[in-house]
Amino acid sequence: MQDLQKQREAITHIEGNLYQNKDARIGIVVGRFNAFVVESLVDGAIDALLRHGVSGSNISVIRVPGAFELPLTAQRAAESDRFDAVVALGAVIRGSTPHFDVVANSSASGLASVSMDYNIPVINGILTTDTIEQAIERSGTKAGNKGAEAAMVALEMIAVLSQLDVEYDEED
Repeated sequence: MQDLQKQREAITHIEGNLYQNKDARIGIVVGRFNAFVVESLVDGAIDALLRHGVSGSNISVIRVPGAFELPLTAQRAAESDRFDAVVALGAVIRGSTPHFDVVANSSASGLASVSMDYNIPVINGILTTDTIEQAIERSGTKAGNKGAEAAMVALEMIAVLSQLDVEYDEED
């Protein structure tokens, strides 16, 4: 039993601290389509970052036509080496055609690829909803603000990855 306790005490735990990123450089790439929803996401993301100590001068907002254009823009932001994380914000609301599926799937897949290819957190804050009402709920009313949540995920991922870097450096 004591051996088991010793083994438990030896486990390394790595978690992100949201307040250790005052110098974090955040790129927020924004799809303008469905701006009536998306602008609330942007406001939520910026507010969350500022409240957690990120300097306004370290936040850049980059606007593009829509969600389909976000992966390429996130890739350019990532390869610029100007940012510690990229937050992608947009809204894709289902219509009566299959266009929704194409845009939602392509943007999600593209953002994931950018994150892996450039070794930087790329946070998918794109709302994909069936109705306008659902989008409004997720942009700052009943269901919270998914833009703020995406910004928090970015801060946590920066912290986790920096701790992993320290762990690996100490092992060398």
